[in-house]
Amino acid sequence: MRRALAVTAVAGAAWLTRRTLNRRIAASPLWPLPALETPVSGHSPRRRLRALIVSRTEPAQGVLQLTLESPDLPAWTPGAHVDVTLPSGLVRQYSLCGDPADAGRYTIAIRLIEDGRGGSREAHARLVEGAELELRPPRNRFELVPAPSYAFVAGGIGITPILPMLRAAAAAGADWTLLYGGRSRASMPFLAELAAYGDRVTVLAQDEAGLPDLAPLAGTAQGTLVYCCGPDALMRAVTAAVPDPAAVRLERFAPSEATGPARAFTVELRRSGRVLEVGADESTLAAVRRELPDTPYSCGQGFCGTCQHRVLAGEVEHRDELLTDQERADSMLLCVSRAKEDRLVLDL
Repeated sequence: MRRALAVTAVAGAAWLTRRTLNRRIAASPLWPLPALETPVSGHSPRRRLRALIVSRTEPAQGVLQLTLESPDLPAWTPGAHVDVTLPSGLVRQYSLCGDPADAGRYTIAIRLIEDGRGGSREAHARLVEGAELELRPPRNRFELVPAPSYAFVAGGIGITPILPMLRAAAAAGADWTLLYGGRSRASMPFLAELAAYGDRVTVLAQDEAGLPDLAPLAGTAQGTLVYCCGPDALMRAVTAAVPDPAAVRLERFAPSEATGPARAFTVELRRSGRVLEVGADESTLAAVRRELPDTPYSCGQGFCGTCQHRVLAGEVEHRDELLTDQERADSMLLCVSRAKEDRLVLDL
């Protein structure tokens, strides 16, 4: 009896020791080194949402429109976008183009890009009515700022964040105009809805009238804000045409262009105890994944937040279009951002 009790006691002590050790290792993967403050570990800290696809339509050639419903969908404001996790696990960003007053319902539109990176092809092929989607709560870095007047410019699928802005501007009694360009009328969504605004909206199809004439923007009145979303060439042209660059607000489809030539720098991975060199012609993410190949990422363009990590030291040259100013104070997206100087220290 005594021997049985002793064996039970030893087994119980071993079980408690193992559980304590596992908890300690979970708190610090490099145990017995001390655990640092909880890091941003290769994913957005925002919560996940689930929504049902209740409608799938094609408002224009090569454009998929989805209506999503869930009682848990947060409120949003014009200009906001959501991160959508596709069935393959890819994360892509789509502007909300419905009505913010329509609680529990989101609308997104996705242009098919045949020679893209695969996200739009997957969306068109696999996102069907009745399926569930995983989302992250809306972000807005393209906020509609109150102003007496607006000049909106949209190119192609760039109409999606602009559409709710038109409704908001009209409801506020602001003066506004929209210049909407695209390759052809057949490829331009929401034309029927825009027709209700009459001569406030100018539609220019490239196959009919060529590239839009942006010269009138040179006469933009003081106090007018110019909102533009579309291809990078269009946004550069709009910025050049407006007399006051501070009046221009842009929503990009691609990472911001570098302000100067890239150069090599050093990254210390504090948790891993490694130091690595990031070449001038490679991303921080690529260099980190040479040492830590399981470091997660998705979009590779600074939009989804999958590769967001905490920065412990060093100044970051942020090239993303996602992080808030508060987040940029202590974290970065490895796929596009770099060191401003010679060294960064990451909580990895």
